[in-house]
Amino acid sequence: MIPDGAADAPQQSLGGRTPLQAAHTPAMDLLATRGRVGLTNHVPESLPPGSEVACMSLLGYDPLLYFTGRAPLEAAAQGIVLGARDWAVRCNLVTIRNQSMEDFTAGHISSAEAAQLLQAAQQGLQADFPEIASGWQFVPGVSYRNLLLYRDPLSAAEASSGMRIAAPLGRDVRTTPPHDLIDTSVVDEFPRGTGSRLLSDLMTRSAFWLESHPVNAARIAAGKRPATHIWLWGAGLAPSMEPFKTKYGISGTMITAVDLLRGLAALAKWKRLDVATATGYLDTDYAAKGRAAIAELATSDLVCVHVEAPDEASHEGNAAEKVKAIERIDALIVKPILDHLSGTPHHRILVCPDHPTLLSTKMHSRGLVPFVMAGAGIEPSGQKVYDEIAAGNGSMTIEPGWTLMKHFLDRG
Repeated sequence: MIPDGAADAPQQSLGGRTPLQAAHTPAMDLLATRGRVGLTNHVPESLPPGSEVACMSLLGYDPLLYFTGRAPLEAAAQGIVLGARDWAVRCNLVTIRNQSMEDFTAGHISSAEAAQLLQAAQQGLQADFPEIASGWQFVPGVSYRNLLLYRDPLSAAEASSGMRIAAPLGRDVRTTPPHDLIDTSVVDEFPRGTGSRLLSDLMTRSAFWLESHPVNAARIAAGKRPATHIWLWGAGLAPSMEPFKTKYGISGTMITAVDLLRGLAALAKWKRLDVATATGYLDTDYAAKGRAAIAELATSDLVCVHVEAPDEASHEGNAAEKVKAIERIDALIVKPILDHLSGTPHHRILVCPDHPTLLSTKMHSRGLVPFVMAGAGIEPSGQKVYDEIAAGNGSMTIEPGWTLMKHFLDRG
């Protein structure tokens, strides 16, 4: 189970406790008494502290070897195959006012609204940038999470003759995730590096493409936030990941509402199981995810349940909602799965966040996160609860984080 962004620092509003400490989590605490509680770190210092890096590590892949960028992972989730010189760029629809990032989700805009706005952005790109329009395409995703793709126009004849067309972006391109800019000026946060001028120009021009669109007019009339801009980030080339079964000898199933995790699963050759009522937000259907996991355990060696809700609460700076999300994960996912497996001797359960997401900054952070691991062959380490403090008092720290999967699957 991945409670995304659940790790945090002590909060004054929670009586000096972290959200994990403040939450009522009897099922996770039961795992702690039966197994091992420890710490691990899924984000190398040289990489951005996001779920794209941390969840790759959690699935047992060294991000220093496999990570190329976030957007290519989300392209894989949509079944988009990137060529060796193609680029994928994450495209958020956002609300920017007075040069400040008001909302990185544009009020959690619907997928249908987003598709219409991206069509307008494509038309704007063709009108304002005709010299490059044929190579770039906006691709709708889920809600505010969308893509901009570059397809390399190198023809077979050009390839055989040795001709090269300069790529529009370079590996040195650096971008800032919009969720790290909440209530912050965006003036100095536009892309940097090779090709950054183009990305910045597209972001700037998008204000004119979207300003008078009927979707935004309707949202404003309904008291909702409009999508004022596109925000481009997470650019990367196609990744190449060794299949999980080749690497670890077993099959896997991913249950998530987030394209990033779907993409990682696709590249690892896992089965992807969608839950219709899962939203990737605070209102997700926790119980349905739990039921889906239990059903899938009948045929899959390994089932991963990812829940985005604690991360979303952190981005909103809402401690009460973060605690509530953790409690729902415990009651509606961890407990039912634990009850289901209680009569089965040969099983293991692992609960671990990908990275800390701090309520104080509303941002992702790198650093140690707590895990609890219990089941066959795992000797109890003596802790009675599962949280950051208990994990820090334990004797087990696993680094680098991508080796946690090896420990979890160890048959020794």
